[in-house]
Amino acid sequence: MHKDDAALTAAVRSAQSGDEAAFRAVYQAVNPRLLGYVRTLVGDADAEDITSEAWLQITRDLRGFKGDADQFRGWSARIARNRALDHVRARSRRPAVGGDESELTDHAAEADTAAEAITAQATRRTLALIARLPRGQAEVVTLRVVMGLDVKRTAELLGKRPGAVRTAAQRGLKQLSEWLDGDPGVTETAARTLKGM
Repeated sequence: MHKDDAALTAAVRSAQSGDEAAFRAVYQAVNPRLLGYVRTLVGDADAEDITSEAWLQITRDLRGFKGDADQFRGWSARIARNRALDHVRARSRRPAVGGDESELTDHAAEADTAAEAITAQATRRTLALIARLPRGQAEVVTLRVVMGLDVKRTAELLGKRPGAVRTAAQRGLKQLSEWLDGDPGVTETAARTLKGM
């Protein structure tokens, strides 16, 4: 549970009524996490463009959104994920019809996964460790930790069972912990951040 959930929920509701300052607050609260998530899916080169496209859709559809801060984060992550899938399809020159999230597994994330999303909590080296995880584990860890989604919302977004999400998160975090224990170059802040996940 995020301590800023009440403020984000209120800001989303005000933004739905056309309050520009509230929309800026929503954007500032969610965009770094959303950008980090998109980086996990497509790498650094196209992440900002895809995230911007997602925000265009979020802005367009905001009035119809119903829910609290946690639901908003899940809704915005789903929009960003769909934009990322569209991008992967276009980049691969495959028709958009018939593709699914399995296409993302063929595209490795770049080493700087989620840098802007958690720079206050960890170093670039820690983020590089997340990018080294297998695609499914990296995506689950990013959704759970960076986006702050709970197991249920993460499972819904990925089309997986909650148990599979828990297992992927556990394995990913265990691997990160092992890498941290074996790497004296990882800073104390980075180690605390990942071990606290």
